[in-house]
Amino acid sequence: MSNSQTIKTAENVMRKIKIDKVVLNVGVGKSGDILEKAKKILEDLSNQKPCPRKAKRTVRDFGIHKGESIATVVTLRGDNALRTLKRLLLAKGMRLPISSFDDRGNCSFGIREHIEIPGTKYDPETGIFGLNVSILLERPGYRVSRRRRARSVIGKNHFVNREEAINFFKEALGVEVY
Repeated sequence: MSNSQTIKTAENVMRKIKIDKVVLNVGVGKSGDILEKAKKILEDLSNQKPCPRKAKRTVRDFGIHKGESIATVVTLRGDNALRTLKRLLLAKGMRLPISSFDDRGNCSFGIREHIEIPGTKYDPETGIFGLNVSILLERPGYRVSRRRRARSVIGKNHFVNREEAINFFKEALGVEVY
C-alpha cells in the first residue's frame, strides 16, 4: 500500500463549486443619451467597459426598432466578479428568495435602484437605474463542453443543482435564503 492510497482527501477537487461569471444587465428600452448614462453606471460599478445589446425585433407599441441598441451588459469573472457580487448582495440585505435559483445552479435577482449598492453615490446628471444580476456557478471540468477540440458532454451528476447552489451561497457568501 503506497502513501497515495492511504492519504484520502476530504473532498474531491472536481466537485468544488466556483463562480464562473456574474452578468450585470441594464435594459433601458431605447437608445441615445439614457443608454449612455446606463453604460456609465455599469462602468462605475464593475470597472469594465459595458457592451450594448440590440433589439431582436421591432415593437411599434414601445417605439423599438430591430437592430436599435436598447440595453447594456457587462460580464465579470474572477476576483472582480466576487468583489462586485458581495457589494450587490449587501444591497439586497444578504437575503435572496429561493425562487432566485434555477435547477442548473444559476442565480438571478434584480436591484431596483443602483444607489442602494454600497459605495455608489447618487449623481443627478445620470439619474437612477435598476439592474438585473445573473450568477453562473460551475465545477472544474465544464470547459470540456465549450472547448473547440475534443468537445464532449458533461454528465448529469456533475452539474450544479439547486440545493448545491443554495448551500454554496449560504456557506461561501453568507447569504440567507428564504
